[in-house]
Amino acid sequence: MAGIAPPGGRAGHTVAVVAFDGVQLLDVTGPVEVFTTANRYGADYDVRVVSASGAGVATSSGLPIGVHADPSGLPRRLGTLLVPGRTDWRSAVADTALVELVADLSGRARRVASVCAGAFLLAAAGLLDGRRAATHWELAPELATAYPAVRVEADPLFVRDGEVVTSAGVSAGIDLALSLVEEDWGADVARRTARHLVVFMARPGGQAQFGAGPTPGRPRHPSVRRVMDHVAGDPAGCHTLGSLAAVGGVSARHLGRLFRDELGLTPGQYVESVRLEAARRLLDDGTGTVEEAARRAGFGSSESLRRVFQHTLGVSPTAYRTRFRTTAGSRHLVTRPPTPAGTGVTEEAGALSARG
Repeated sequence: MAGIAPPGGRAGHTVAVVAFDGVQLLDVTGPVEVFTTANRYGADYDVRVVSASGAGVATSSGLPIGVHADPSGLPRRLGTLLVPGRTDWRSAVADTALVELVADLSGRARRVASVCAGAFLLAAAGLLDGRRAATHWELAPELATAYPAVRVEADPLFVRDGEVVTSAGVSAGIDLALSLVEEDWGADVARRTARHLVVFMARPGGQAQFGAGPTPGRPRHPSVRRVMDHVAGDPAGCHTLGSLAAVGGVSARHLGRLFRDELGLTPGQYVESVRLEAARRLLDDGTGTVEEAARRAGFGSSESLRRVFQHTLGVSPTAYRTRFRTTAGSRHLVTRPPTPAGTGVTEEAGALSARG
C-alpha cells in the first residue's frame, strides 16, 4: 500500500489534479475553480492539472481539456493530490498505469482527496483499505462490493479518514474543496470563496435526499413477495405485523425472520421505506401540502413524516419539497424596459438555492 506523506507547511500549497480520458468534467473543474478562487481571498494554491502523458484528455462530456504538464513537472512534495472520477470506474481501475500513478503521487502528498468515482482509483491503489470512504450514492454499493476492505458510507457528501478525503458525486467535489480551503486558510477565506461562487459554505443534508430509495431484490419466498406487493400497492393501508403475516400466510414471528433473512429489514422497516418513497413522489410531483402527503403516504401526521424525513434524509419534508419539486419556484421574473422597437423583453433569472 502506498503511504501518505507527512504534513508540511501550507504556504505555496501545490494541488495536483490527475486527469485522464473519460474523467468527469465537473470533477476536475469544480474543485479547480474553488482553489483558484480562494487565491483571490488570501489562499496560496498552486493548482496543476496533470495527465500521465502530459497531453490533454477527452472528458466524459466529450469536451477536451488541456493539462499543465505530465507528473515530472510537479514539485517533489505536494500539498494535495486530487483524483477525480469516471462513471465507468471499471475502465479507470483497469488502467494499471493510472492506478500506479495515483499510488506514486499519493506518497508525495500531504493529503489525498477524491471526487465521485475517483474513490475507486484510491481503493485500487490500496489507499482506502480499512478507511471510511464516500462516493456517488449510486456507486456506493459497487465500491463496497468491489473493495470489501473499504468502509463505504453512502450518505455523507464527503468523508475524512486521516489524511484521505473522499466525496460524493460530481458537484460534491465543490463541497470537499471548500472544506479543504477552510482547513488550510480558515473559515473567512472559505466563506468568501463560497459567496463568490454562489454556493453554500456547507450544503444542508446528505446524499440521501438526492438518491432513490432502496430497491430490494425480488425475494425467493412467496410469502415475502406477497407482503411486499401488498404494501407497495397500498402504502397508506393499515399494515400491522399481524395483518401482514395474514397476507403472507405465515406466523408473525416467521414473517419477521423471513424479512430479515431476505431483505435485511423488519416488516415494519419495509413498510416505512415504502411510505417514505410514496411521500417523496407526492412532494416531487404534487401540489398538495406536506400534511396531505403525509396522510396519503400513510404517515398519519406531518410530524410523523417530518421525523422520518429528518432521520432518513437529513432534511425536513418542507425543505425537500422546496429543493426538488420544481425550478419554477426559485425563479424571479425580471422585466426590462421596452426596447426602442417597442417590444417588451423579459428574462428569467434563476436564484441558486442549492447545488445538486
